[in-house]
Amino acid sequence: MKLHTYFRSSASYRVRIALQLKGLPYEYLPVHLVRGEHKAPAYASHVGDALVPSLETDDGHWLTQSMAIMEYLDETHAAHPLLPADALGRAHVRALAQMVACEIHPLNNLRVLKYLVHELKVSDEAKTGWYAHWARSGLEAFERQLALLDAERKAGGLPPSVFCWGDVPGMAECCLVPQVFNAQRFAVNLDGLPRLMEVVERCNAMPAFQSAHPSACPDAE
Repeated sequence: MKLHTYFRSSASYRVRIALQLKGLPYEYLPVHLVRGEHKAPAYASHVGDALVPSLETDDGHWLTQSMAIMEYLDETHAAHPLLPADALGRAHVRALAQMVACEIHPLNNLRVLKYLVHELKVSDEAKTGWYAHWARSGLEAFERQLALLDAERKAGGLPPSVFCWGDVPGMAECCLVPQVFNAQRFAVNLDGLPRLMEVVERCNAMPAFQSAHPSACPDAE
């Protein structure tokens, strides 16, 4: 497989974590977003939205959107499932992942921040404030959801979760860890999020997450 990725893209980071958790080898193909390489015909002609990540499968199909790519990997490679075996658990994990991918990330990705500055003419201070507001409010919601899920597990006689849901990292952590990395880059206040940060710290101690980290990427700057 070939992964078209950018080291600081949180969506790409998600897929790199998933590949590492599953122990799947892949070719790393950097696409520099800041330089506009994703808009070049050689890449954009294969990807409708001209974004990263995209995954070329072993048989030559191009897949886009990180959530769809992770689902594909889970359906085609059984090792280290990214979703629980039961329907309720899968729904919980998908919901947590989508709290990041659908609620936080779209408001804070590079093209949105560039539009704020170049088209709407907001100041760097206002742009940073925009980022911090949406990242913090989204992560607070994530923390509240973890508390609700902890209570649900207790009420149902299940052991406490070690990660977001259960005792192994999966799709929720693939989304959460990159989002927290980005929040830290922008100096977002992460105080008062103990359950969430405990999960992140536990993930970042694992080799799969370390290997997928932006600093470990060949195109890191």
